[in-house]
Amino acid sequence: MTVLSERGPAADDPNDSAESADSADSAEPAEPAEPAESADSAEPGGRDGRSGPVLTGLRLSAFKAHRGAFLPLGPVTLVVGPSGSGKTSAFQAYEALARLSSGGTAGEAFPDPVACVPEWARPDRQRRRGFRIGCTVDGPAGPVALDLAVQAEPELRIVGERLTAGGVVLLESALRDPARRTVEAAWHTAGSTRVTKAPLPDDRLGTALLPLRVAGKTDGQRRVLAAAEQVVVALRSVFGCDPRPERMRAPARIGDGLLRGGCDNLAEVLRRTRAECGSRHAALVSEVRAGCAGRLDDVLPDVLDDGMVRAVLDRGSGLFRTPVERLGDGELRFLALALVLLTGPGVLAVDPVAEVPSALRALTVLADGFDRCLDRDQARRLVALAAGVARDRGHVRLVAAVSDASWARRLDGVTVVDLGP
Repeated sequence: MTVLSERGPAADDPNDSAESADSADSAEPAEPAEPAESADSAEPGGRDGRSGPVLTGLRLSAFKAHRGAFLPLGPVTLVVGPSGSGKTSAFQAYEALARLSSGGTAGEAFPDPVACVPEWARPDRQRRRGFRIGCTVDGPAGPVALDLAVQAEPELRIVGERLTAGGVVLLESALRDPARRTVEAAWHTAGSTRVTKAPLPDDRLGTALLPLRVAGKTDGQRRVLAAAEQVVVALRSVFGCDPRPERMRAPARIGDGLLRGGCDNLAEVLRRTRAECGSRHAALVSEVRAGCAGRLDDVLPDVLDDGMVRAVLDRGSGLFRTPVERLGDGELRFLALALVLLTGPGVLAVDPVAEVPSALRALTVLADGFDRCLDRDQARRLVALAAGVARDRGHVRLVAAVSDASWARRLDGVTVVDLGP
């Protein structure tokens, strides 16, 4: 386990006056550099055998409580810190990048952009304020960095974007004319023309638009496409999970078989997984047996007459069956989180990437308030389960915010990011 602070290997913080999120509109984007041999080249499928591209770091600058923050992300990452330290805002930044990579607009990714700018951030002469967010994605194309400069006031715009890999700038955009709703973009070509320049909308992620703009005829263009695809696939492979016991106690409709983030259709997903994958269901029963009170032989679907299904706990031959609605909040959250960690994109309601098979994707589960209602033993067991799944199969990763991570100090494969002072 690695324990790191918010002030880890962060990039320089250009937001001391909060003007840098708007500074990209002052100059034409620099031409992307010529390619060079990179020491970060990787074999297809990832350098360490992972099943798909994954985020290995998140950068936040002048974003809510964060100022020049770098959050390293491992197969299992626990984010800890006191109230107000920025745990939830880090998850919001991750989810915003995921929304943009799926084709969402800046308004959809940042529904309240002014709230994303810290109070201490001063406007520039044009009364503009903003923030920067970015990430690093590792995969077949090696480490690829994506960084965005977002203007929040007086109107929401993505005023700068940069995509880099192996020291080469593959895409760069800047807002040159504030009167237009576009940015000037330049992407790497490395053919008879070194770069291609064109306008892109100022409310979309340019990296996600590259496959529609780049032909892939030259080595440089193919490198751009590979890096862009790696970033987009990793960001879209995310499942925000916050099980809601009050919703999970109600029966679910049969056929509603993709688990939603609130886990309100838990009973139907249990019915489906029990029928389709006996080994996965057996692993789930084993975890629930350890995390819930009383004897447990099985977790069963109970099909009702009205086309609905509820989940029940089989307490053993000659005993009785307990409907899950009688369980406590902690036991219900433990059951739901164990199911999430033991499944994958084919069972969870995640953004589909049609061109990438589920087996080649590494899904990241985002769980803010992960240990809410859980006791220490339940939280520790779930994190150990996540670490084992990530180690043995590599298809599910976990990024979780917890109130205390002292119990994780002896768990292998767990990274703790401490946002405290």
